[in-house]
Amino acid sequence: MPNIMSALKQEITRLARKEARSGTQVLKKMSAQYRRDIAALKRQVAKLQGQAVVMERAVLKPLPQVPAATADKVRFSAKGLASQRKRLDLSAADYAKLVGVSGLSIYKWESGKVRPQTSKLGALAAVRGMSKKEVLARLAQGAAKPTKKPSRTKAKPAAPKKTRRAKSKAVKAKK
Repeated sequence: MPNIMSALKQEITRLARKEARSGTQVLKKMSAQYRRDIAALKRQVAKLQGQAVVMERAVLKPLPQVPAATADKVRFSAKGLASQRKRLDLSAADYAKLVGVSGLSIYKWESGKVRPQTSKLGALAAVRGMSKKEVLARLAQGAAKPTKKPSRTKAKPAAPKKTRRAKSKAVKAKK
């Protein structure tokens, strides 16, 4: 009897393994196919991102800079800046994005309180030569990135504040 039992048990386990193997084999094939599809999609995304960067560079050329020698010769008037901004139908913030400054700077320039730096006159001259379509396209694409402000020297860290106890000890020590 034990031989029949053990033979039957072995046959049942063999058949169960065979059935489980055939069921998992399909899953393994599907899993491998999904991995291949994912890898192909990742390659396609990387390729498209590269193409997008190339196209962005082609479309979003930086503003033509006026040479420093001629930047001094560029005329600036507050009325001219205001009329140009109105002609382009832009807000001060949008115009500021094109030039690379803050919107508040544009307002101050238009009011005549402040004159732009000579380094910004070149950008103003470049925007002056742009059409309304070019300006809107540049703003839509986000090509005009604000220029970085020059870094200033770091301030010294403040001395630690004295607590009441430390102040009272200092007062008592003086007496």
